[in-house]
Amino acid sequence: MPINLPLNIRTITLSGGPKKTVSYPQVSGMPNHNLEHLINRTIVQQTQELITQQTGMMPTTVEEMLGTFEIKNNQRQVLSLSLSNYTYHSHAAHGVTYMKPLTFDLQKGKLCQLKDLFKRDSQYVQTLSAIIKEQIKHRNIFLLQDFTSIKPNQDFYIADKALVVFFQLYEITPYAFGFPMFPISVYDLQEILDESGPLGRMAVNN
Repeated sequence: MPINLPLNIRTITLSGGPKKTVSYPQVSGMPNHNLEHLINRTIVQQTQELITQQTGMMPTTVEEMLGTFEIKNNQRQVLSLSLSNYTYHSHAAHGVTYMKPLTFDLQKGKLCQLKDLFKRDSQYVQTLSAIIKEQIKHRNIFLLQDFTSIKPNQDFYIADKALVVFFQLYEITPYAFGFPMFPISVYDLQEILDESGPLGRMAVNN
């Protein structure tokens, strides 16, 4: 299977009893077996990290755990996905969800950080922060405190021709708001995109 075609993805599900299931994706059939192993190993590690984040050092009993995933992009040699884990502990006011995105550049054979999407020395943090500030104002999003800037390694995923930057629960908004998502068109970022990077390839019209 040529690597520029969508990857074969199947679902692996782990069950820890009633109301405790965790599902995650596994890729197969890649010509580059080392890259396939890297992707699958990274997914398993991050799935386990979410479980540990929910259960580590917690004195209360886990009543419910649901781990799920979404494939956000599987084209143009870019695999972008999100892993999430919802867990409810006994006597808690409500359950808590954590989300971890992963974006792989199949062309370069690596897991991407946010900085890998942009030209070297570009002011991507300032550019993205300004766009998000404008969206917060336009969408009238209630914040826990004034928004100043994203982190250089802010959570993100790629969805077709958009970069989606997001924040964890409680990071900038109250719990009830959920995960604040900020979709940004690739065409609004073309001046600073690394044209050979994952987001640069999304911007090409063909």
